[in-house]
Amino acid sequence: MRHPDQDAHTELDPGSAALELQDDLEGDTLREECGVFGIYGHPDAAAITALGLHALQHRGQEAAGIVSYDGSRFHSERRLGLVGDTFSRREVIERLPGNMAVGHVRYSTTGATILRNVQPLFAELNAGGLAVAHNGNLTNGLTLRRELVKHGAMMQSTTDTEVILHLVARSKRARFIERYIDALREIEGAYALVSLTNKKLVGARDPRGIRPLVLGELDGCPILTSETCALDIIGARFIRDIEPGEVIVFDENGQDIHKPFPPMAPRPCIFEYIYFSRPDSIVHGRSVYEVRKAFGAQLARESHVPIDVVVPVPDSGVPAAVGYSQHSGVPFELGIIRNHYVGRTFIQPTQAIRESGVRMKHSANRAAIEGKRIILIDDSLVRGTTSKKIVRMMRDAGAKEVHFRLASPPILYPDYYGIDLPDRGGLLAATHSLEEMREIIGADSLAFLSIDGMYRAMGEPGRDPANPKFSDHCFTGAYPTHLTDQTQTEPQPRQLSLLAEAS
Repeated sequence: MRHPDQDAHTELDPGSAALELQDDLEGDTLREECGVFGIYGHPDAAAITALGLHALQHRGQEAAGIVSYDGSRFHSERRLGLVGDTFSRREVIERLPGNMAVGHVRYSTTGATILRNVQPLFAELNAGGLAVAHNGNLTNGLTLRRELVKHGAMMQSTTDTEVILHLVARSKRARFIERYIDALREIEGAYALVSLTNKKLVGARDPRGIRPLVLGELDGCPILTSETCALDIIGARFIRDIEPGEVIVFDENGQDIHKPFPPMAPRPCIFEYIYFSRPDSIVHGRSVYEVRKAFGAQLARESHVPIDVVVPVPDSGVPAAVGYSQHSGVPFELGIIRNHYVGRTFIQPTQAIRESGVRMKHSANRAAIEGKRIILIDDSLVRGTTSKKIVRMMRDAGAKEVHFRLASPPILYPDYYGIDLPDRGGLLAATHSLEEMREIIGADSLAFLSIDGMYRAMGEPGRDPANPKFSDHCFTGAYPTHLTDQTQTEPQPRQLSLLAEAS
């Protein structure tokens, strides 16, 4: 959830040099909150869920959780850190018995990750237990939260997922699924939900289909998850995408499908193709890897200059750089080597490291770039801090010319659907001209993929302003849903919780 949670203490003071360095290293990195996974009817439900979450680790690295049900009790394991830090241990999986489970990996978009925010969230309702794992962000979550608290609700977390639990609890409907749908009718924004009750596994997707959710099958058991790569890792079969606005239920009687919303034109998030999804995933029938290559090829059509080598900014810039190289005929070289093992605990916050902090994460491959005209390919540009350091690093390693290309359009507007982006004042492209950005980054030239070019790379004739095929609001300002929390005349609280706790 993209929320103004300022309440938790962490081991690193927010003003500390270590956190400043972390911000430097992540300056141009897009982040999405989470990935979800659920399975019904399998004797190894928790172990399979852990494997699925491992495949979804790229969607959230700060916390992971699994809730299982054994026929009489729910069992929950929620921990800070990577999936493998906790769920690779046999004793942990043995504490999660049952043939039904849901899991979640989380990235905290604002403020610290604290255990009470780690999903799946669980609540005891009149009809039994309910565990919910949520990918996305509610654009009326703060408004609903304030209304619920005003009427006596007691909130334990600062995530909008808890709002969904309260909405289900207060519904007066008799059947669980009717209460669940009642709650969905009240929320706005982006969501892919995987929920577990005493008897059911439930999946739901927002009416615009902004966040992805797919259906798979393993040994005859249904699986709901964020990406197809989570099916591949366990040898499961992909069946189909959950449709926008669809609610799907699995129980002992089989499958039941509900479509409670009027049909709307789908607007899946374009950033799934640009950055979020793993390259080996298939999203809405399109190979993410092939789409990213197509972005790079289109970039070469639009803004090629005479160069000697094409160099990706790893890892997310690699497929686009391959496409650029193949279309332009210019050799592809790994001019930057990424260190995958740098982390916050390893970095020591000294002034010397801060001044060259990007080298902790990326190193120049001098043999591939010295004396050459290079073009750097990255997926996107947010603040520009890391891009500036990488350009400087290339020059220090002897590059003759350094050109910079982005395989997406300029990010001009903030996101309210679960992507960690700064407000408009923190977006480099929203506050500077192309030439000003080029000067700040220090490149010999700078260009972005055009919006129409992005759509053409997706197989469309271009962007239709009257009916855009994707949620591209970060580039265009055309938000696909109401932004209730942003338009309230009453100011929203900057602090959602009065409790400060260590993580």
